[in-house]
Amino acid sequence: MKYILLMSGTKAGVDTYRAWSQKDIEAHMAVLRGITKDLTASGEFVATQGLAGPDEAKIVRGEKNGIPITDGIFPESKEFLLGYWIIDVANAERAYAVAGRISAAAPGPGRAPTNMPIEVRRFATYE
Repeated sequence: MKYILLMSGTKAGVDTYRAWSQKDIEAHMAVLRGITKDLTASGEFVATQGLAGPDEAKIVRGEKNGIPITDGIFPESKEFLLGYWIIDVANAERAYAVAGRISAAAPGPGRAPTNMPIEVRRFATYE
């Protein structure tokens, strides 16, 4: 079963991350790359991608006179999708285990775990 693991955060959280030292960022990313390597070896990895900062996000609705209507993001009041992992695992419990590992293992400053909340959603199947 395929699951998407969604990582969301606030503008304040993004700003905090941007203030991390290069050493802390590299340590964080090294752990995430290691998890990707493990998931690839087990055949459970499908995809992962971080997203550009929330300052580039727009909400788009329908069209008015042939032009999409865009609205800026209001960083003071919303959470943003920061990135995702797509995994193909045997069951929900395994998806939760992977999400928990990502949250607990990837360190922040001082090697403390970030414990970022990760939303786990199963891909819908239509038959």
